[in-house]
Amino acid sequence: MRLPAPTPPPYDPMTWSRAPWPTRIRQVCQAWVMQGYGAPAVVPLAYGVKVALFVAGWLAVCGLSGEPDCFTPFGLQKLILWAWAWEQLGMGCGSGPLTGRYVPPVGGALYWLRPGTVRLPWLGRLPGLRGTRRSGIDVGLYALLMLFLARALLAPELTWVEVLPPVLLLPLLTLRDRVQFLAARGEHYWVTAACFLWADDWIPAAMTVQLAIWMWAAVSKLTPQFASVISVMTSNSPFTPWPRLRRAMVRAYPTDLRPSGLARALAHGGAALELGFPLLLLWGDGGLLTALGLAGMLVFHLYISSNVPMGVPLEWNVVVVVSAFILWGGHGELSPLDLGSPLLVAFLVVFTALVPLVGHLSPRHVSFLLAMRYYAGNWPFTVWAFTPEALARLDARVTTSAPLVHDQLTLVYDRATAVGSVGKVLGFRHMHLHGRALHDLLPRFVPDLDQRVVLDGELIAGLVLGWNFGDGHLSGPALLAAVQERCDFALGDVRVVCVESQPLHRWSQAWEAWDAKGGRLAQGSVAVRDLLQRQPFPAE
Repeated sequence: MRLPAPTPPPYDPMTWSRAPWPTRIRQVCQAWVMQGYGAPAVVPLAYGVKVALFVAGWLAVCGLSGEPDCFTPFGLQKLILWAWAWEQLGMGCGSGPLTGRYVPPVGGALYWLRPGTVRLPWLGRLPGLRGTRRSGIDVGLYALLMLFLARALLAPELTWVEVLPPVLLLPLLTLRDRVQFLAARGEHYWVTAACFLWADDWIPAAMTVQLAIWMWAAVSKLTPQFASVISVMTSNSPFTPWPRLRRAMVRAYPTDLRPSGLARALAHGGAALELGFPLLLLWGDGGLLTALGLAGMLVFHLYISSNVPMGVPLEWNVVVVVSAFILWGGHGELSPLDLGSPLLVAFLVVFTALVPLVGHLSPRHVSFLLAMRYYAGNWPFTVWAFTPEALARLDARVTTSAPLVHDQLTLVYDRATAVGSVGKVLGFRHMHLHGRALHDLLPRFVPDLDQRVVLDGELIAGLVLGWNFGDGHLSGPALLAAVQERCDFALGDVRVVCVESQPLHRWSQAWEAWDAKGGRLAQGSVAVRDLLQRQPFPAE
């Protein structure tokens, strides 16, 4: 089977793969500015079809539940549960070619229903949770969760009898595999579904969750990382094909690829809009302020979705927009101040205030998803450097959700196209501000860098864990230890550089370097102000 070819990079991929590391990064960053990932037009079209299937599934669920009108509070409850099930299956965020998934295009259930695959237990030192090998218990808990979600989706009414089992099962499953809560987008869907247990208060509670998501996401954009997101995302958008606009996102193409004044202005405007419209919804009472807030919300999410961001959280954007219109369009007179249950208030304080606050101030302790740092460019990440023999050993000894990304691509493209496409991921990472930390760290801990196969940790997590969506914590030391347990790499075979997010109150980012066999090699921090002065590519 052959797919339409992606936009070819302005260099020969096979020659590029043999060039010195600084040259490779410069060329791939320059290519990213003008081409983005370069995915063929069929890719955004396929994602559009997937979103249409998601919406059709929600409409069908409402119909099977005896509610033909989905734009009601009951329809919203079904939407949240449907989105949770969709994500838990692996069909939403982190699926398809823009996340390194070609054959097959999804992981999720294809992986989590297989005993022997890798899991990352939360609190794994506790009895009953130890080990990184998925057992029949893990498979059974996952299957049971999906069955209870299906039961709730088809129920003609939602009471605690339908809602409580999946709400209890997801945290239990997460103790054994922390990937599950993140894959479920638990900070949104699980928290909101738990609010359904309070029949009289769940609408103000759902409003609270939604407002927290927007406002924390806006706060996360107050770091200098966000300007890079605008530049990177605009270059990758299928709806901004104009070369002049793409060049306008950087200071002086092709020599200065830092975000331009226009990109920074758009970043500030986006952050202001995302902070402004939830305040309008909060202060509105169903009248003009509410209408203005909904209009601003719609513009914001349409812009995000039209850029088809890497990670592709398109269904999530649909849920957010539909939820807003049902909640504030139909119940704008309500607000979080109408919450009556002290227990529900305490629950919401923990998950919409305390957990995100800790995640912003001490990001190493909390996933960027739980901290609600969406689209901010301020994410932890890892880069793995393999010897060719070590990568072959990982492929042979670890049960993965798919072949290595290069091998997936060669099923549909020639080898040069595969190399060029995977290389673009390096451009994505380095074009973000945090990627500039690699200029010093990679050569320091991987002196034979030109002879290594260097892969973003996102691609490794997607293969080994069955899911990936921007959380570098999943591809850090815990995953390295699980892989080492199976592969027994020699000293120096695999080196991993981990870079943490920037805390909201500090201008530094922590880093660690690890060896698969030797453990942690070093740790330290890099000054963000120094990164701002650097180009996305190292000096040659």
